[in-house]
Amino acid sequence: MTTTEAIRARRSIRKFKPEAQIPQEQIDMLMEAAMMAPSAINTRPWEFVVVKNKDKFNEIIQVHPYSRMLLTASLCIVVCGLPDEQSGLSAGFYPQDCAAATQNILLQATDLGLGTCWCGVYPIKERVEGLRKVLKVTSVPFNLIAVGVPDEVCRPRGFFDPGKVKYL
Repeated sequence: MTTTEAIRARRSIRKFKPEAQIPQEQIDMLMEAAMMAPSAINTRPWEFVVVKNKDKFNEIIQVHPYSRMLLTASLCIVVCGLPDEQSGLSAGFYPQDCAAATQNILLQATDLGLGTCWCGVYPIKERVEGLRKVLKVTSVPFNLIAVGVPDEVCRPRGFFDPGKVKYL
């Protein structure tokens, strides 16, 4: 699949084949894609928590009520920001950097035939603090990504709107 095809094929999947397993090789590819993302002054202000434990999924759902698609997902990747890794010119850019890493995960997953759903965590304080406790991290949980083998077909929701483009 080309990059162009992956961008246009990506969907937010909320129903997965519950017994599907994601091979470690594919998980490694997702993590490598994430870490290939650009970041402010190459500070790479992120860390990732890969959750496979279904009991942890239930704890995550308690903290983030819009993550119920985890009930059928194979794994959950939590993208966490490390704001202290940035200072000077790079200070404060970790949300954009984590978003770039997230988009790389989504596109790599699409290329591998996997489905994903990005669920925002940051800047909602209750979700950030709740996930810190569940995951036992001090970093800032930025989002969580449900990953699995899709068990639904979704129509595209994005589209090109030339009215949103200004040329100078």
